[in-house]
Amino acid sequence: MQFILDVHCHTINSGHAYSTISENAAHAAEIGLTHIGISDHGPAMSGGADLNHFRNLWILPDYIHGVRILKGAECNILNANGKLDIPGSLLEKMDFVIASLHGGVMSPSDNMTHTQAIISAMENNPSMHILGHPCDVCFEIDIEAVVSSAAKTNIIIEINNNSLKPGFLRYQGDGIFIDLLNLCKRYKVPVLASSDAHFHTLVGSFDHAKAVIEAVDMPESLVLNTCAERFQAAIARRRSS
Repeated sequence: MQFILDVHCHTINSGHAYSTISENAAHAAEIGLTHIGISDHGPAMSGGADLNHFRNLWILPDYIHGVRILKGAECNILNANGKLDIPGSLLEKMDFVIASLHGGVMSPSDNMTHTQAIISAMENNPSMHILGHPCDVCFEIDIEAVVSSAAKTNIIIEINNNSLKPGFLRYQGDGIFIDLLNLCKRYKVPVLASSDAHFHTLVGSFDHAKAVIEAVDMPESLVLNTCAERFQAAIARRRSS
């Protein structure tokens, strides 16, 4: 599979990332990506972008260095009710929206609470399109309950490359990703590999994510990185659900 799209890319506006949008786009062009997304952290995270950042995304050109720039956000899931830290009135104007659990925002507790937070976020936020890094050693979840809910709500599930790196703070081995992907195959839930880049040379880094996707023989029709039109169709399905 040839991956041409990476939508989980951070910039200096996330506070703990170190590259600009232009630097991200230049590297994407260099390695042959056609689309990247700007998905800076929401304001509930320490150092995250404030709401004015997201209100002003419309000023960005559609193409930088010949790469299509998709305007989005990585929202923080705030509680077990699935509340997000960016208002729906802003999210509905974005090209895509990721929502994730982060330890610096919602304190880890137990499987039931984490699972409920994710399912509530998917059910209660129509402008959320992608569930970010669900396999996190700090946030144990009922994987099948999450995948089943994603199937019902037309949510895309992210396969986060950083979460598969040994030594990374979310890492808990490849096995949980194999289980996740096999469930996505069974429930026909689309997946999206991401770099979760916090520096421009990491944009388009999919090596670990691509390996587990290929290990389970995931149908290419369910892997959204290979076709921008397929990605946008999945976003449209979520919006119409």
